[in-house]
Amino acid sequence: MRLAPTHLGVAVMIGLGFALLPLSTDLFLAGLPGIRRHFEVGVAEAQLTLSVFIGAFALSQLVYGPLSDRFGRRPVLLAGVAIYCAATLACMGARSIEWLIAARFCQALGACSGAVIGRAIIRDAYGAAGSARMLGFITAGTALAPVFGPIIGSLLTVAFGWRANFALLAAASAALLGAIALLLPETNAHRDPQATGLRQLAANYRAVVAHRRFLGYALCVAFSYAAIFCFVSGASFVLIEVLAVPASRFGFLFGGTVVSYIVANVMIGKLIMSAGVDRLLRIGTAVAAAGGIAMLALAFAGVQTVPAVLGPMAVVLFGLGFALPGSTAAAVGPFARIAGTASALVGFMQMTAGAVAGFLVGLLHDGTTLPMAAGVAASAVALFVAFRLGGGSGRSLRP
Repeated sequence: MRLAPTHLGVAVMIGLGFALLPLSTDLFLAGLPGIRRHFEVGVAEAQLTLSVFIGAFALSQLVYGPLSDRFGRRPVLLAGVAIYCAATLACMGARSIEWLIAARFCQALGACSGAVIGRAIIRDAYGAAGSARMLGFITAGTALAPVFGPIIGSLLTVAFGWRANFALLAAASAALLGAIALLLPETNAHRDPQATGLRQLAANYRAVVAHRRFLGYALCVAFSYAAIFCFVSGASFVLIEVLAVPASRFGFLFGGTVVSYIVANVMIGKLIMSAGVDRLLRIGTAVAAAGGIAMLALAFAGVQTVPAVLGPMAVVLFGLGFALPGSTAAAVGPFARIAGTASALVGFMQMTAGAVAGFLVGLLHDGTTLPMAAGVAASAVALFVAFRLGGGSGRSLRP
C-alpha cells in the first residue's frame, strides 16, 4: 500500500514512533542527577540507565527488522509499543537502580520498534529517493522531542520528582498504541515468509553488507548518533553539576541548542530536490567536524562556560541535521524487498555507537567539560572521514 504524502495522521504516527527514542532519553535528563542522589550511586551507574537503554535498543533492532519483513509492519509495531508501555510503568515503580536499569532495558526493547519499522514504512511508501525528503521532514518534527522533552522533564522533575517523567511516557505510549491499532495501514507489499529463517536471515544481512556503498553511509549514521549521544549522556551532568545551571533551566538550554538540528532537518527536506544527498552530506559532515573541533579546543583551553559548550554543539547539531537523515536514507534506499532488515542493521550500528560513546563519556567524567567535548569531537571527525572514504562517490541520489 502506498501512503499519500499528505496523509497527516500516518505521518504523525510515524513521527511519534520515531520520538519514542528521544523522549525516552531526553525527557528524564534533568532527573539524572536526582536519580543518582536518590539511589546513592555514582555518575557512571546513573548513566547506565541511558547506555543500557541504547544498547538494548541496538540489539533488538536486529529482530524487529526481519519480523516486519515477514509478518508486516503493523502487527510488529503494535507488539513493540505494547512492550514499551508496560516497561515504562515498571520504570516508574523502580525501587533500586538495578530495577530501573532492568526496566530501561525492557523499555528499549519496545521503543526500537518505532524507529526500525518507521524507517521501513517510509521506504515502503516513498521509495528509495523520496525517503530522504520524508525522513528530513519527519526527523524535523521528531526533533521537537529533544527541544521540548528536556523542558517538560525539567519542570516535572522540579515539581513532582523524576518518576513523573515516566508517568507521562506511559500515557503517551498508551495513546500511540491506540492510534496504531485504529489508524495505521499495512505498507509491506512484499512479505517474505523466509525472512526470519536463519539461512535467509544470514543471506539478507550478507546482501545488505555487500552493497558497495552501504557500510560507508551506515558508518555515517553511526558516528552521527555517537556525537549526539555524547552530548545527550553528558549534558545534564556538565551543565547542572559542573557549570551550576539550575535544573529548572536545563531543559530550556538543552532544547534551545537542538533548534539548529531542526532547522537543518527542514532545510534538507527542501534542498534535497535540487542538491542531492551526497552534496548535502559533504556540507553537513564538514560543519559537524568544525563544530566538534571548536568545542574540544575550548575545553582544552579551560574555558568552562555554558556558551563554550552549547555554542559549538549547536554548530555540530546543524551539521548532523544534514548528515543523519541523508545517510540513513542512502543506506536503506537500495533495499526495496528487505527494507526492514537493512533498517535494522543501520539502526544496530547507530545505537551501538551511541551506547559505547555514552558509556565512555560517563566513565571518563572528571568534573570538567573535557570528556564530553572529546567524545563529540572524535565522533564528528570520524563522521567526516567515513563519508569521504566510504560514502560519497560523486553521484548524488536525488528524488
